Amino acid sequence: SAVPYLGNELVKWLWGGFSVDNATLTRFFTLHFLLPFIIAALVMIHLLFLHQTGSSNPLGLQSNFDKIPFHPYFSIKDLLGVSMTLMFFIMLNLWEPRILGDPENFIP
Repeated sequence: SAVPYLGNELVKWLWGGFSVDNATLTRFFTLHFLLPFIIAALVMIHLLFLHQTGSSNPLGLQSNFDKIPFHPYFSIKDLLGVSMTLMFFIMLNLWEPRILGDPENFIP
């Protein structure tokens, strides 16, 4: 390891022993599984705080006179964009089902 003084101990702690073993794979699989949920939770907390305080509002003053509400205006716009994208991929899959497939699937 390239970390001075703590490198060997850090590697043993991450690996769960002296070599990559079942404990290492279990540990990294758990991290790989939980990390997207942790990131999603942090994004939701960030959006909650951003919604409460407002964007670019360092003084904390109320400036609600020129704002329009997010729902229903922007949520309907976002829903329309998501549905159009989903419809595009559904139509692509119905008309050309093999276009997004892996070429190795067609090797006999």
